[in-house]
Amino acid sequence: MRLHKEGTMSIILTIIVGSILVYIGSLFSDYFFVQLILDLGAIYIVWMVLYFFRNPDRKFNAIEGNIYSPVDGKVVAIERVFVDEYLNEERIQISVFMSPFNVHINWTPISGIVKYFKYHPGKFLVAWHPKSSTLNERTTYVVENKNGKTILFRQIAGAVARRIVHYKEEKDQVGPCEEFGFIKFGSRVDLFIPLDSKVTCKIDDKVQGRRSVLAEF
Repeated sequence: MRLHKEGTMSIILTIIVGSILVYIGSLFSDYFFVQLILDLGAIYIVWMVLYFFRNPDRKFNAIEGNIYSPVDGKVVAIERVFVDEYLNEERIQISVFMSPFNVHINWTPISGIVKYFKYHPGKFLVAWHPKSSTLNERTTYVVENKNGKTILFRQIAGAVARRIVHYKEEKDQVGPCEEFGFIKFGSRVDLFIPLDSKVTCKIDDKVQGRRSVLAEF
């Protein structure tokens, strides 16, 4: 299993904590069940962190005109909204919620040029809260493809996710399904696509980044 670079420090700290638990367990060698619980707890914690930071070798064949899911998770919203940041127009919003058990790498939904990027400090409401898209800590990207079509998408922190990592800036050229960031410990990503796009997903669909097509231009 490959591990993502963003997990390096978390994995090291978890292994240290796990080792301490095992050592404490060894002090209770006369109490089998106490030692067993501590040992199993250490193994579980280390396994969970390793699993969270997994980096799957996911092959893909991007097709021009498709809008791909930027993350793994569940589609929790599809609605028409007004976007007052950068675009100032109505768009179709598609939101994908990530649980702590999903892969948390973020991939670009289309290829093109980053026309706009901004980091917004904010709150840490639960990720499924209706106002988390505009009140929580978040980043906003706008990417324009070669045909002049644009998509605005946001990485949104949640009640547990306390760190958003981003790798791209304005004027960067990005490829289809290219890694652009990482969100630590569960959150969501919102996409705002043109009104004339054809939505190909539905509420409660489980989607995968780099694989699932959410819509088509």
